[in-house]
Amino acid sequence: MRRTPSVDHGQPAAPDDRPSLAQRRRSALRFDIAREAVHLFTTQGVGATTGEQIAQAVGISARTLWRHFPTKESCVLPLLTAGLDFAMDQLRYWPTDMSLLDFFEDLCGNGEMPPAAPVILDLIRMTSTDPALRAVWLQAHDDALPVLATMLARRSGADVDDLRVKVHAATLNGALRAAAEDFARRYGDDPDAAGNEITACLLAALHAASEGLPY
Repeated sequence: MRRTPSVDHGQPAAPDDRPSLAQRRRSALRFDIAREAVHLFTTQGVGATTGEQIAQAVGISARTLWRHFPTKESCVLPLLTAGLDFAMDQLRYWPTDMSLLDFFEDLCGNGEMPPAAPVILDLIRMTSTDPALRAVWLQAHDDALPVLATMLARRSGADVDDLRVKVHAATLNGALRAAAEDFARRYGDDPDAAGNEITACLLAALHAASEGLPY
């Protein structure tokens, strides 16, 4: 396992800060909804799938489904954000004396990589052809921008509204999204054959981001 950096990047959550049983159940239900939604979307198409069908597949009422998600397409959000949530969580332990590329290379070298389950890869691939799912995917990354900007601002001592901070956050965000899309496009049909290619996709995207515009 990757060692926790010696610098202070925040302490592990105290017992009282752990998710409550109700929160864990809510999270589990949201993932169940997401998985059933992806299954229906892939087998019968997004347009032919209704929210009521998703609810029935999960074993809940349509009213309960709509309490968790505003649209049928947004039902997949927990799976779409799984890799992004992983990256954001890991970045909390990014040492101040280590470059971003070195940090991710260290992370990848220790086998700590974002989830690449077939259902997630199928979903990411669908975002390239279905406009509504694409909007959910892009919104998930847009929602992550303020978090990334705050993290980078704190690290650099700059203001969160500084243009450079915003550009760097957008660049990192875009690299993470491009890496996920490239991996899903190339290995979605056979993720078991990909080996460590998800690592290669992530590092290639970060290398490209760090090079700037070569024009």
